[in-house]
Amino acid sequence: MSARAEAARLLVRPVIPELWPALEDLFGERGACAGCWCMYWRIGAAYRKRPASENRNEFQALVREGPAPGLLAFAGELAVGWCQVTPRDALSWIDKTWRLKRADDVPVWAISCFYVRKGWRRKGVTRALIDGAVEKAKAAGAPAIEAYPLDGTVSPSSTSTGYASTFLRAGFREVARWSPEKPIMRYELRGK
Repeated sequence: MSARAEAARLLVRPVIPELWPALEDLFGERGACAGCWCMYWRIGAAYRKRPASENRNEFQALVREGPAPGLLAFAGELAVGWCQVTPRDALSWIDKTWRLKRADDVPVWAISCFYVRKGWRRKGVTRALIDGAVEKAKAAGAPAIEAYPLDGTVSPSSTSTGYASTFLRAGFREVARWSPEKPIMRYELRGK
């Protein structure tokens, strides 16, 4: 089955407390990326200096308190992908990263990271999550949504932030580039 056909079968939903077990199952014992539990952009490298369970508990509290800090992609009942999407101002560590300094003063939303279940990579999950993130930001009245992907033509590394080529295909454009491998890409929502 093609990646486009696989993505068409996915249901993208905001992560709410009732969906916490699905997120836990997706992230597994290790918390997706070495115990991060999607806390890196909130607290920086400090997530590595504390037990993964503390990151998990803090992230679960964010989900419980709302609004939903991101989206889950489901194939049937199975969560196959995650995307953190929230106002950029909720992710204080982004502003402490010189490669990601603000391009301007637009109060954007940010797609800061992805996690896709093994066996589901390269099947359109990231694109489905990007499309869902754009819709979520639009519904919230955001003027634009940004992402901080890796430019695969500059660096062949793997990434939890997605690839610039995927965002280009989704209609994003580059608005700044403070380092060769990390463009700041934006999708304008005003007037759409």
